[in-house]
Amino acid sequence: MTGAPRQDPLLALNRTAVDRASWRRSEASLQEGLLDDPRTAVLDVLGDRVPMRARDGAESYGDATLVLRAPRPSDRDLVTVYLGEDDDGRHYVAVLHDESGERAEQLVDLPAQGVLLDLRAAGGILDDAGAGLATTAIAMAHWHRTHRHCPRCGARTEVVQAGWVRRCPVDGAESYPLTHPAVIMAVTDPDDRLLLARGAQWAAGRMSVLAGFVEPGESLESAVAREVREEVGVRVRDVRYVANQPWPFPASLMLAFAARADDPRLVLDPGEIAEARWFSRADFAAAIDQGELAAPSGVSVARHLIEGWFGGPVESRTW
Repeated sequence: MTGAPRQDPLLALNRTAVDRASWRRSEASLQEGLLDDPRTAVLDVLGDRVPMRARDGAESYGDATLVLRAPRPSDRDLVTVYLGEDDDGRHYVAVLHDESGERAEQLVDLPAQGVLLDLRAAGGILDDAGAGLATTAIAMAHWHRTHRHCPRCGARTEVVQAGWVRRCPVDGAESYPLTHPAVIMAVTDPDDRLLLARGAQWAAGRMSVLAGFVEPGESLESAVAREVREEVGVRVRDVRYVANQPWPFPASLMLAFAARADDPRLVLDPGEIAEARWFSRADFAAAIDQGELAAPSGVSVARHLIEGWFGGPVESRTW
C-alpha cells in the first residue's frame, strides 16, 4: 500500500518505564505501607488532568515532567491506585481527587512553573515513565468515578486490590476495570486518496479517519468493514492491522487498521457523519496550509495513520 503507516510504532501513550507489579496488588496493607513511606512517589489526578512542570533548565513545557510528591495523611481519605515500581525500586501511587473544576489547583501543591494538563496535551511531551503513569492513572480515575456502586444491588462498593477492584460489601460481587476495543482505520481509494470525515457533533474543519467500537461476537476486521459501510456506505477490502494504543477518554483501546476501497462513492449516515471526502496529498496539504482543516491530536492513533499516508509530519493546528 502506497504511503501506508508502518506497523507497531511506539506511539506516545504506549510508552512506559514502570513495571505495574500487578502480583503485589493482593498483598495485605500494600497501600497503607506505601502511604507511610516518604520514598513513595504520589501522582495527583484531578478529573482528566495531572500536574506537570517544565524540566529543570527547560524554557517551555515542550520538555516536561510529572509533578510527584511524598505521601501525606489526607491521602488515606481518597481513592488510591498502585501504579507499580521502577528499576530503582521506587513505588508509584495515584491519588484520585473528586474535584476537577476551577478549585482543582487548590488541591495540589503546584511548583512555580507547574500546571495541570490533560493527557491529550501532556502525552506527547512527557518522558516514557510519565506517559505510562499518567495514562494508567487517568484511565483508572474514570473507572472509579463511574463504578462506585454494585451493578447487582446498588450498594456502595469498597476499593480493594490496591485500587484495581471494587467489591460489594453486601453480595460480594467484584467489578474490574474494563477496556473497550475500538477500531480506527485509514481507508484509501484506487487513486490512493485518504478518506476523512467530520462527526455530526464536530465543528467545521475538524476531520479525521473513521472509527467505531467493536461489537460483541465481532472480529476486528469485521468491525472495520462494518463501521465504514455504516458511516459512509463504502465497502472495503485488504484490511490490515497497523498499531494499537490505549485511549483513556474514557476507556478505549484504539486498534488501528488500513483498508482499501474499490468504489469511492459515499453515502453518509447523517446521524453520524456531517461530511466526508477523499483527499489527495495535494488537497490535504492545501487544506492544512489554508487553515480549512485541523489535524487530530499529535498523541492520537488517527494522527499516526494520517501522517503515515501523507508521508511525513503534519504541521497544523490540532483538535
